[in-house]
Amino acid sequence: MKYTLAVCVAFASLAACADTEFVEGSWKVAFADENACLILSHKEGNAELSGNLSFTGPAEVTGAGVGNDESMAKWRITSSRDGFPNRLALVDTRDNVNGYIAFQSDGEGITLLVYHRTAFAYPGVLSFGGTLRYRGDAYPCSLTPKAGDRVLSVKSGDAISLDDDALFSPSTDEALAFKGVKLKSDGGMSLASARLAIDDATRNSFSFKIVKDWYKTRWVPNWRAPNRSRSPHAPTGWLSWNTYFDTAGSKENLDEARFAAKLFKPFGMEFWNIESWQDNSPKLPVSNFHNMDLETYKVQFPEGMKWLADEIRELGFRPGLWMAPYGTGNDDFYARHKNWFLHGRDGKPVRSWNGKYTLDPTAPGALEHLTSIFDKASHEWGYEFFKIDGMSGRNHGYSAHLYERPEIRALMHDPKCPNPFERTVAAYRKGIGEDRVFLACQGHFTGAEAGYADASRTGADIVHPNEPVKWENILLQARCTVNQFFAHSNVFWSDPDCMLVSQNALAREQAQVETTVVALPGQQTFAGDKLAELALDRVKLIQQALPVCPTRPGKLYPMFGHLPVWDLHVSRPFGEWHIVALFNWSDEEREIAVDWQEIGESGERVFVVWEFWTDAYFGERKGSLAAAVPPRAVRLFALQPYAGHPQFLTSDRHLTQGAVGLSDQKWEGSRLDAKIAAVGGFPQVVRFAVPEEWKIEGATADGADVKTKEEYGGRVVSVELEVPRSGVVDLCLDFSSNKETRK
Repeated sequence: MKYTLAVCVAFASLAACADTEFVEGSWKVAFADENACLILSHKEGNAELSGNLSFTGPAEVTGAGVGNDESMAKWRITSSRDGFPNRLALVDTRDNVNGYIAFQSDGEGITLLVYHRTAFAYPGVLSFGGTLRYRGDAYPCSLTPKAGDRVLSVKSGDAISLDDDALFSPSTDEALAFKGVKLKSDGGMSLASARLAIDDATRNSFSFKIVKDWYKTRWVPNWRAPNRSRSPHAPTGWLSWNTYFDTAGSKENLDEARFAAKLFKPFGMEFWNIESWQDNSPKLPVSNFHNMDLETYKVQFPEGMKWLADEIRELGFRPGLWMAPYGTGNDDFYARHKNWFLHGRDGKPVRSWNGKYTLDPTAPGALEHLTSIFDKASHEWGYEFFKIDGMSGRNHGYSAHLYERPEIRALMHDPKCPNPFERTVAAYRKGIGEDRVFLACQGHFTGAEAGYADASRTGADIVHPNEPVKWENILLQARCTVNQFFAHSNVFWSDPDCMLVSQNALAREQAQVETTVVALPGQQTFAGDKLAELALDRVKLIQQALPVCPTRPGKLYPMFGHLPVWDLHVSRPFGEWHIVALFNWSDEEREIAVDWQEIGESGERVFVVWEFWTDAYFGERKGSLAAAVPPRAVRLFALQPYAGHPQFLTSDRHLTQGAVGLSDQKWEGSRLDAKIAAVGGFPQVVRFAVPEEWKIEGATADGADVKTKEEYGGRVVSVELEVPRSGVVDLCLDFSSNKETRK
């Protein structure tokens, strides 16, 4: 990836004509006197910084100090004049060396430091601008926690914030950290300026450092580069458990799937996951289910699981299967394979959440059997998504916790096996195959599953068995999201558990909170309500969460608690904007506010602001935003940088308000062109902010019905689009200006 720091000269021939060249640690320094061009390159080719240095200092420096003339002048920067090769010289207007630029390395890092030669201080500014090249998949982020931080940072595209201090490469788990240099986004190009003060020890240096194994050495010992070929985005879909629990059979699943095929598949719903299909699974506990073989509960699934997978695929969904293979409740299976299970010193079988009989991962033949049943479910039955439960996350009765206890390890066939739990997830992946999606339900990034799974159920259960979703469940879901979001995408996709929005369980404000918590960060988004029973406004909530917006964490470290501000910073080739959620987690109305600096923006920047859930225009805002938020509610704002002419503001198609659906916008003369994805048969409303001097004259779109309406005294124009078939609409809006001279 290439980031431009400022306008600079060409550097193609610099290495060949460098006047100064030396190595500091893992970095090579090259400098050309003629145009003050500097290249800092990492020896492994991971990073290269190239650009121009310039220095402004006093017009006159004498032996007694700075001359009476307090004006500033440009000094020259040259190679060393005194035989010390590893520094550059600051040459004043009288051709005297009165300062230096030194380079220090601690191995993987390098620092540039500007300092005085003389015994007195004088003011001066060293400026640098150029290009920064790093790994092609790297994106801007922050590695350094801040005290009192209230913001969950989410990024889509190469969005750059003022508080970013690194570029992170998800494919290598490596970062290029920097200090004293700021990146910013400007029309698809990354610009910044490094300005060092020679007379201020807090601002007299900048540095770069290669940080290897960022996740692996801190939180994820089994980190492996995510395989995006089988899961290019966070999965979306539906599953029955959180509403039907153990009562949904093939009929219920297919009835729901037929409804979803009409109302949700066109919006991006992909997977259909079957739960509680095992024999003896008409009711809890899971430990009674026949979990370690493929015996099916024929009362609810009389046609068999292959037939059901085919029917689901025929409806346009990819079939998925829930499994809990760390134990079984099948007495006959246990009797036939007693050697595969754990037994106490008294000879009695060990119970766990997964089964009356708990798997011994070191028993000869046991894992080979599990690999074979996953292979059959995947390649004979045709399931493409596997939600494997009972892993290592939060429950002390789950398998990884169990297998780590010395008293349990002592009961295994091989008590010295260092990784019994990892052996299981490796066996599952082998059976599933490399082209299927593996969700580790109650998995965790600290465990072995991080090296095998594509997604992880990071959240707790959103409901308790045979109970509706409650506000307390949403609070826990939000807290789990905040705490573990830093691993999203860079380790595996985060699954906060289902998004439940039924009017029978939640007030509308709470359903909006639930939708925002799950979908705004771009996490796995599975619906779980009885879809045909949803009110139309709740149907639309699910539609507005699909498909998942591609996102990455902006802060690569864990955060804690119920943060009041969640910021999705969107960057596209045609522009960048913020979607900011202000949450009121309390039981009383409160004013929630955010300063621009908290979301990595200058306090001087002006945004035009729209609130999504209440359809309200907040106009132009500078420096901060505050809103009265009802109890247990959220307000979701689009912050579009003020352009001074008509511009895209928001869309009701998706809660990310353009991050999904808007593929281009261009202003020329008095015309605004936008490319907007539309779903066939489902109208959407797109809104545009219109400065006071402009007025809408008309809107057209080939192949789409277009209706326009002026709102908020003409400061907002809404355009309703409806198309017969899904596709991208080329929308054209014409405006007139009442200014004598049109800009």
